[in-house]
Amino acid sequence: MKKLEMKIDIAASRQKVWETMLAPATYKQWVDVSWPGSYYEGEWKQGQNLRFLAPGMGGTLARLVEHRPYEFSLAEHIASINSDGTEDRDSESAKNWIGSTESYTFTEKNGITTLKVEVNTYPEWIDMFASGMPKALAKLKEMCEH
Repeated sequence: MKKLEMKIDIAASRQKVWETMLAPATYKQWVDVSWPGSYYEGEWKQGQNLRFLAPGMGGTLARLVEHRPYEFSLAEHIASINSDGTEDRDSESAKNWIGSTESYTFTEKNGITTLKVEVNTYPEWIDMFASGMPKALAKLKEMCEH
């Protein structure tokens, strides 16, 4: 796997950044710039599973390994989701996704929240994250600061 790390400073409290990032309605807005129509199903609670989906394209199933509100969240991808909604843990494409992780760390100093995103994934997904995540984070920043 390869590691990708990104940081962005946002002039807002970490509570506001956290809530804007994870609330279902606002999540759809900031990810839409890179992954149109994407959304999630599930609850952001440690031990829970979340389904990250894109209309007609399927998605991924992730388990929240660690989740500390307003501080840190770590998700491990445990299956891919086919376009018909079924979970896939056995195909070659699923095996090239399972085990990858995403973590989000929120730190605040003097009213500025630094959001650090770390993605550990297989080489074939690096370009998707490297090109999409900065645009999505810029949209999140814009939403939090206005």
